[in-house]
Amino acid sequence: MSDLVAIAYPDVATAQTVAGNLATAVKEHTIELEDLVIVERKEDGKVKLHQPSLTAIGATGGALWGGLIGLIFLVPLLGAAIGAAAGAASGALTDTGIDDTFLKELGTHIEPGGAAVILLIRKVSADKILPQIKIPGKVIQTSLSNEHEEQLTAALEAAGKA
Repeated sequence: MSDLVAIAYPDVATAQTVAGNLATAVKEHTIELEDLVIVERKEDGKVKLHQPSLTAIGATGGALWGGLIGLIFLVPLLGAAIGAAAGAASGALTDTGIDDTFLKELGTHIEPGGAAVILLIRKVSADKILPQIKIPGKVIQTSLSNEHEEQLTAALEAAGKA
């Protein structure tokens, strides 16, 4: 079962930086995501959804494996191309996603001008990812256990003091 985590940030640029950091963690296999969405609440109160592509992450991983397989069979470029295509296809097909209606409702609870990163987490190595948190934020909703939510909150608060 996947866990939902929503973390608020002061602006969309900060949320996008966090999403970029998460993409790196995905590539390092520290976290596996089913979905990642940035919810922005504009100054006029309107809610906008930004859905960064997890397809690119899948293509990168596919190219790596395809290149490795290609080296074994002495055609690395063909293997990398096939691997990238397969990775991109699997990334595009795995968009089970978080319900847009839920996301827009959640967006109404964000301060105007603010944003939130909403994650649907399939698997995570908490002991590896928590120390990597460098940008402070505020947990606004989660399906984590109380213990894990407290650990996440503490890591987000500590990031602001580092």
